[in-house]
Amino acid sequence: MVVSPVFLVAQSKRKQRFALEKEDAQIVANLQKHVQYLADDKLEGRRTGTKGEQLAREYIVAQYKQLGLLPAGSNEYIQEFEINEGKQVASNSFLKVDGKQLELNEDYIPLAFSKEGYIKGNPSMAMNESGIPWFKDLKDVLEENKTNPHFEIEEFIKREAANAAAKKATAFFLYNSSGLVDNIQFNKNDKSAITAIPVIYFTTEVVKKYLHDHTASINIELQLGFLSKTRKAYNIIGLIDNKAANTVILGAHYDHLGFGEDKNALDTGHIIHNGADDNASGTAALMELARLLKTKSPGNNNYLIMHFSGEELGLLGSKYWLENPTVKVNANYMINMDMVGRYDTAKKLTIGGYGTSPEWSTIVPAAANGFMYKIDSAGSGPSDHASFYRKDIPVLFLFTGSHSDYHKSTDDWNKINYKGQKDIVRLVYKTIELTDGKGKIAFTKTAEQQMGRSTRFTVSLGVIPDYGFSGTGMRIDGVSAGKLAEKKGLQAGDILLQLGSYKFVDVNSYMQSLSKFKKGDKTILIFKRGSEEKQVEIEF
Repeated sequence: MVVSPVFLVAQSKRKQRFALEKEDAQIVANLQKHVQYLADDKLEGRRTGTKGEQLAREYIVAQYKQLGLLPAGSNEYIQEFEINEGKQVASNSFLKVDGKQLELNEDYIPLAFSKEGYIKGNPSMAMNESGIPWFKDLKDVLEENKTNPHFEIEEFIKREAANAAAKKATAFFLYNSSGLVDNIQFNKNDKSAITAIPVIYFTTEVVKKYLHDHTASINIELQLGFLSKTRKAYNIIGLIDNKAANTVILGAHYDHLGFGEDKNALDTGHIIHNGADDNASGTAALMELARLLKTKSPGNNNYLIMHFSGEELGLLGSKYWLENPTVKVNANYMINMDMVGRYDTAKKLTIGGYGTSPEWSTIVPAAANGFMYKIDSAGSGPSDHASFYRKDIPVLFLFTGSHSDYHKSTDDWNKINYKGQKDIVRLVYKTIELTDGKGKIAFTKTAEQQMGRSTRFTVSLGVIPDYGFSGTGMRIDGVSAGKLAEKKGLQAGDILLQLGSYKFVDVNSYMQSLSKFKKGDKTILIFKRGSEEKQVEIEF
C-alpha cells in the first residue's frame, strides 16, 4: 500500500496540533494549581515578611528545585533584605477625652519626639498649672510667622514643651484654631531628642467637638508608647544558564496585602486579601514560563527568573536587587507580569514599555498576534519593571487591567481566566524566541504617562519616589523625561521637603501635599541636594 505524501503531511500536522493542545492543557492545569495554592486562605494574603508569604516562597522554591533551576540568590534561591518601617505608635496606646476614646491620626497625632508614658488629669484649657496637662493654641505663633520662611514649627513646639515641663506640666496638648497650615504630622523617621513630657496634637474637628469650652474641666487619660518596626523580606531568584553573553530578566512580584495592615487595601475590616490576580496570576505565569524555558529555551540568552517581595510597599524587592545584585549579568531586557489573570477581549491586554526599545515595534505585534491588546509606550509604571527601566534596561509590562476586585478581599482564584493566562505565557515565550537572534537590543527613554492603575492627583511633578528612603522628606529615585521636575533641574537623589505651605516627611505626606494643588497653580518647591537646601518656582 502506497501512502500519499499529502496524507503524511496531514497526519504530521494532526500530531503537532494534538501535542500542542496537550501542552496547553498542561499549562492551564498548572496555572490553576499554582494560583489556587498561592491565593488560598492559609497563606493569609502573602503580606511581605509574614508566615503566609513564607509559605508562598517555600512553594515556589520547591517547584524550581524540582525543575532543576539553578539557584541565583545570595542564599540558594533567596535574597533577604530588610524593610525599615520607622517609628510606630504602639497598639496599646490610647487617648480618652471625657471617657470618649479618640481615633489615632484622625482625632489626635502624637509627635514622634514625644515622651512615652501614662498620664491622667482634669485640666482646664484656660489654666496652665503645675501637676496637670497644658494646652497651647498655635494660632498666634502661626499668624506671627506666616511670612517668615525660617520659622520651624517643630522647634517652637519643642521649646514650648520644655518650658511646660520645667513648670511641672504633665503633658503638652496642641491645637490650631486658625485657618493657617501648621504642618504638624507624625514623622516615623524622626531621630531627634525626646521631650520631657508627652506632646499631642488635637485635630480641628476634635477641638470643636470636645474642647470648645476653654473654662470647663476636661477628663483626660493618655497611654502612649512607640516601637521601631522592621520586617524581613525575601526575593526568589533562579537562573537558566545558556553560557550566553546576555541575560533576559523575567519577573513578577509574589507579595500581596495580607489582612490590609499596611493600609493599602480598598475595602475595610481585618479580612484576608488573597490576591489571586494581584499577583498570584503573574507568579504562576512566571513559574510556568520558567518550566517551558527549562525544557527548551532559545539559546542566545540566559534567563534570570525573579519573584519580588515588597512590591506592594513600593517596588522594594526589585529596587533592592538592582542595588545589590546576587549574580552579575549583562541585562538584555526585562519582562514583568503583574495582574495577568483577567484577560478580556473587551478590555484588551495592556502591553507597557512598548517605547523602551525600537525592537518592540516589530516583535510585539508578531508575538501578540491573535490578542486584543493596546500598547503603552512608557517604561515607568506601577510595578517592578519600572525599577529596571530606571537603570536603562528595555522593559515590557503585561497587564490585563484593573477591576472591581483590585486590592479587595474578593480577588479570588475562581475569577481567573486561566486560558487567557496561558496565552500570555505563550506570548512572552514567543517574544523571547523573536528576540533570540538579535543580540542585545537597544534601549530608548520614553515620555512618562500614567498607566494601569488610577491616581487621585490632578497634577504631577514627574518624579519617581524612593519608597525605601528612611530619612525625612521624599527622596527622588528618578525623574521623568520631559516633565516638570526635569525642566526645573531636579534629579535623582534630591530630597523634596516642602510644596508651597505644605511640608512633608515621607512619600505619603508628599502625596497628600500634592493633592492640594490643581493645574495652573503656582508655588515654591523646597528641596535638599546634598547638604544644600534649594528652592524653585513651579507652575503645574
